[in-house]
Formats: sequence, structure tokens, C-alpha cells
Amino acid sequence: MLDYYDKIIVGIAGSLLGGFLLSIATALGFQTGLFIGTAVATLFVYDAIFRNPPVPASDPRIAATAIVWHALLAVLAVAAFF
Repeated sequence: MLDYYDKIIVGIAGSLLGGFLLSIATALGFQTGLFIGTAVATLFVYDAIFRNPPVPASDPRIAATAIVWHALLAVLAVAAFF
């Protein structure tokens, strides 16, 4: 049986795969489809980090994880649209 965080991981992977498949099935470019999938995966990451964190909210790892994830999202956005 899947635990809550296992479902989050499946949701993230499914979002990225969905973005990839969207880029194949439509006229969107690969980077654009992957960006859309990453934007959807961000909702799962937000839920896992801020709404139901596995560690206390005062743990600095929460902030570091959020910064790294959004930096990755920003780099992907720049690569997709410029």
C-alpha cells in the first residue's frame, strides 16, 4: 500500500511524464511540455513541503528544498522560453 509521500512522488513523476506526453501529442515544444509538467509537479511539492511537511516547519531543510525546487523551475522556464 502506498504511503502519503509515495503518492506525492508518483504525482510528481506523473506530472513530468504528462508534460512530456503533452509535448509529443501536441504542437508544443519539448521544453514547453516539460515546463507545464514541472509547474503541475510544483503543486505536489508545495503540498508535501508546506501543507504536510515530514519534519517540523522550523527545520531549515524545508526552506532549502523550496529554494532549490523553485530555482530549478526558474531555470527550466528560462530554457523553455528564451
